Amino acid sequence: MKKINGIIAVLVIIGGCQDNILDSTPYGQITSNQFWRNGDDVVAATNAVYSPLLDEDGFAHTEYTFDNSSDDMVRAGDHGDSEAQLELFTFNASNSHIANTWATKYEVISRANAVLINAPKVKMDDALRNRCMGEAYFLRGFAYWRLAVIWGDVPVLVEADAIANNFNKAKSSQAEVQAQAEADFLQAAALLPEKHDDTNLGRVTKGSAYGFLTKLYVYQGKWSNAIEAGRKITENLNYRLAPSFEQNFQLATENNPEILYSLQYEGGWTTDDSPAFYHTPGGLGGWGFHEPIQDLVDEFEPGDPRLGYSIFQPGDEVEMGPNTHTFAVEDTRLTGYAFKKYTNFTDAGDMSQSLNAPWLRSADVYLLVAEAKIRSGQNGDAELNAVRARAGLNPKSNATMTDIMHERRVELAGENDRHQDLMRWDKAGLIDITAHYAKDRGPYKPARTFVKPRHYFYPLPQREIDLSNGVLIQNPNY
Repeated sequence: MKKINGIIAVLVIIGGCQDNILDSTPYGQITSNQFWRNGDDVVAATNAVYSPLLDEDGFAHTEYTFDNSSDDMVRAGDHGDSEAQLELFTFNASNSHIANTWATKYEVISRANAVLINAPKVKMDDALRNRCMGEAYFLRGFAYWRLAVIWGDVPVLVEADAIANNFNKAKSSQAEVQAQAEADFLQAAALLPEKHDDTNLGRVTKGSAYGFLTKLYVYQGKWSNAIEAGRKITENLNYRLAPSFEQNFQLATENNPEILYSLQYEGGWTTDDSPAFYHTPGGLGGWGFHEPIQDLVDEFEPGDPRLGYSIFQPGDEVEMGPNTHTFAVEDTRLTGYAFKKYTNFTDAGDMSQSLNAPWLRSADVYLLVAEAKIRSGQNGDAELNAVRARAGLNPKSNATMTDIMHERRVELAGENDRHQDLMRWDKAGLIDITAHYAKDRGPYKPARTFVKPRHYFYPLPQREIDLSNGVLIQNPNY
């Protein structure tokens, strides 16, 4: 599975890397004697749906820049104004990161639609067809989930639109985009297996779909739906928590049962623009973006081993193949800290390009279920304490949302959840995000101005609005 994204020939057939959603290949031009001849073609096309996710502008880097807005990290790096704008809430519709990640998400949707249109027509093993279609539904749903989170209202393009070459569509409401993501996740859950054999580890499963359904329902405030979907994870041993938190971020155990969905990398095969490159500090062979700040380090309880597994600190002894390196402030660009979750080393001592990047873990789902229970007047101690027990910490009794907020911050540090968590808690009246971000958190995270409701969502890329000839309307307040 770590090499499913290396199949390149099929990318040209089903659309290539388009600059925008209006450039998609008309599906009438794809004939059966060119492609879609057998099950191998369907598998190859399904593999190609995963591929854009690994692009720098897909999820390898650009997605992580949205969490620079949080109180956990500073952007660091050398990408200048485009990332500074996101962190400081000064961005506009011409921001390159906003534009590039939009196009990549619609590329995933385009490729998924191609599978969903053509796989039913191919003579092949039905179980394999179901798996491929389940993967396509999941990946399309995942793209719509992220589109709804980042922009709110966006165009929804499905099979009928692809067949009709109808790509210049007006925006659907956020509720409609979320409904499409929900429908796709439900279809995926019905078609996908609970787990895969060793040769297919890393492909999405029923757990992937139910995990994101849980997250979607929590964002919507549908507590009973979230609890029910979450039970498909918390009560299923196929998705049990790893014995050690650290195993989620180690090469030997990176596809353990807790990993519900991750970006699959392989050194020498997949792109070198991986999260490992961006998060690993320069002193350890990376590019040194997304540096944690002291405020995040201070959030960890005394004796919480997740701090040492998550963040490099000055004085840490780092095993780099045959050598040991003492981590120092000089290894970083600014703060003296770096995320450890994305860094492993080869036997020769080089930074590994093969480390996967988790995008959903069972621990996240446990905490979402605990939150759904607490916010609906129930007791969420069991799920919260399962995560704490794994870290060797004392249990909480009659846990509150304050406990959930703390646990999500330390458990998921650097995993692209914090800024979105803070925004949804603000919308629910649980915090005041404007006051929260107005706090000066030291020299690398000064006070910033978050304007409500403007900054809940990002502006649509101006180039997409221009290409639509007025069909796409900019989000309010931009």
